[in-house]
Amino acid sequence: MASRYFPKSMQELMLWYERYVSPVALVTGFLADNYILLKRVDLLQTNLLLIFYLVVAALGIIVIHFVESGRMRDRRVVKALPLVLIAMQFAFGGLFSGYLSLYGRSAALPLNWIFVFILAALVLGNERFMRLYSRFLFQIGLYFTVLFSFLIFFLPIVTHRIGPLMFMLSGALSLFMISLFLWILRRFVPEVVDTNLRRTTAIIVVIYSLFNILYFLNLIPPLPLALKDAGVYHGVVRTQAGQYELSGEPVRWYEPFLRYNTIYHAASGEGVYVFSSIFAPAGLSTVILHEWQKYDDISQQWISAGTVRFPIVGGRDGGYRGYSFKSSLLPGKWRVNVITEYGQLIGRIAFEIVPTTDPVSLVSVAK
Repeated sequence: MASRYFPKSMQELMLWYERYVSPVALVTGFLADNYILLKRVDLLQTNLLLIFYLVVAALGIIVIHFVESGRMRDRRVVKALPLVLIAMQFAFGGLFSGYLSLYGRSAALPLNWIFVFILAALVLGNERFMRLYSRFLFQIGLYFTVLFSFLIFFLPIVTHRIGPLMFMLSGALSLFMISLFLWILRRFVPEVVDTNLRRTTAIIVVIYSLFNILYFLNLIPPLPLALKDAGVYHGVVRTQAGQYELSGEPVRWYEPFLRYNTIYHAASGEGVYVFSSIFAPAGLSTVILHEWQKYDDISQQWISAGTVRFPIVGGRDGGYRGYSFKSSLLPGKWRVNVITEYGQLIGRIAFEIVPTTDPVSLVSVAK
């Protein structure tokens, strides 16, 4: 009787996987990636897991075409081909889910929403890609995408450097590695690679160009940097214990997550403090800028009001803390862009200054 609860063939197993197991695995995998497996982008376990997924996906592509070309005739391998497809789909799903978790933490929404939305679409769409996973062009396009996405943050972690040069090196290394992979694949199934070479090259060029466009339009989150915490305060004091005592107005429960439309009640001549905590991988030292801007109602543009630079050192789980200060600011809408020295946006704190003569109720927090 118990046998009826188990699949009777590979085809039935695939049906069960796609209809029943796959949605559960999607939710479980994303929660595991976000809260257990991928806690920090610079951890060894994080990068080993992503590299494992990359290897599984590459081996899956090779095995599938090796079998379909007729070069592999072992009945056990041929019968296990549906399992290879499932394993490859699982590997791509793990990569998409992992990237969504890591890039999502670094994204300054809604500024980087396009890239994060693409990752989210790939995570959700992965469960409907089973038939497409047997197609060579689809496989190579997805593999180049996950490879490039990985090297964008892995290379800065290894070299302890960030910036456009690291991005361009990541792209060059991605092109080299996908070319090497195609060369290896051609040794096993030359007819598949040769037949699709022109279209494969076109797909790789399109994906490579899209990554460059998104990056230089500042639409790719600046991983491995991430804004862990930020806010606008009436006072900031660093204690002898190394903590920051922050005095600010009480905010609604959701405002610390959104970091915008905060009302700042300012007395005459009072200054404004903007605090930020930025995560950077261990060994990485760089310069962060607070770019202050005021919204001009007449021109309807954001006007620069000065920039404050300070260095950060990576490795602290809660992020490297720092703040900037401006005095006697005019009433109206303000924002502070937290950017790298190369102009990449890490995050943004927006607030509105409202003059007041009444005492302002403040609460203190230590960070």
